[in-house]
Amino acid sequence: MEEHGRNQPVALKEWAVTVNALAEGKLILVMRKGGISEETRDFQLRDHAFYLLPAYEHQRRELLKEAYRGELDRVLADWRPDAATVKLEAYAEAVDDILITDQETLDKLRGLHIWTDTFAEERLKWKRTKPLHVLLLRVYRLEEALEIPLTSAYMGCKSWVELKEATDRPAMKPVLDDETFAAEIDKIRAALDGSYASVD
Repeated sequence: MEEHGRNQPVALKEWAVTVNALAEGKLILVMRKGGISEETRDFQLRDHAFYLLPAYEHQRRELLKEAYRGELDRVLADWRPDAATVKLEAYAEAVDDILITDQETLDKLRGLHIWTDTFAEERLKWKRTKPLHVLLLRVYRLEEALEIPLTSAYMGCKSWVELKEATDRPAMKPVLDDETFAAEIDKIRAALDGSYASVD
């Protein structure tokens, strides 16, 4: 994986309900194919460390497992469509970028994330010739949440945004301790049973 310079902090946009699950230690992976407005034709890991920017557009209740649909209700209850700012509360480090190209391999992760089979299948089929990136994330909570203006540069269907208001390495604490995180990583790799490739 190519590592870019760290002069400008970046954020990965994810559904707000996903960011909450990551920040609460209920999830350590995300699935990406790239947004409609991507600069490149496929998803690329811009950096190994980044903020998590909650996005409220396009969240669909029916694409979450039943146990997490109430979480979406909680997220939306705190959201104002006319909000002028957005709050950053989580940071992540990508420890692996797994490439998945077939449904059989993707199905092995079924019990290890918050989304329905339909969501996972849709992600895999979008831009069919490109692999699905499954990022394994070590997630941290910021010691002080960062509230930033919600400018047009942060809107739209894109994976990455550059953050002018953020510092490169904020004060933060890991969501999961080392032992628990290692166990979660082992669980995912065991489920995949070597049937995947990682980006170098």
